[in-house]
Amino acid sequence: MKRPKREWPRVLAAVLFTSLMVVACHEAGAPPKQKGEASVADAVAATLEAPRGFEDRVWRVSESTAVAPGTLYAFLSDGTLLVTAPGNKPSLGAWAYEHGSLTMTEQGQTYPTEILTLKADEFRIRSHNPGTPVDITLRPAPAALRT
Repeated sequence: MKRPKREWPRVLAAVLFTSLMVVACHEAGAPPKQKGEASVADAVAATLEAPRGFEDRVWRVSESTAVAPGTLYAFLSDGTLLVTAPGNKPSLGAWAYEHGSLTMTEQGQTYPTEILTLKADEFRIRSHNPGTPVDITLRPAPAALRT
């Protein structure tokens, strides 16, 4: 049996409504986040108020009280922190900037980090990881290292 042509808007509306309900119910039924667990959306929101200039760039350690010179840091705008040291595998962490404070998470450990200097050619931070605070001076990585 052939349907009249004027029914297709109703069918389309029903399909769209059903699709939206399935998506909404799926999100509503998602398991609650555990304490301290952040979503990608949370990380993006946390980085929105970060000072501009250090994210989405590759920085190279020039001096540090504990980090090997030549180590590369990239603070991606989605809240991902990528760190790679000469001779080591890259590691993924996270960063967030909330209420005027930077935090970094490396190897599952989150710690507050002060921004001491933020200029186009220099990014100095002090990370308050367990033990003595670590000062790191970063400079833009040479173009050859960014590819």
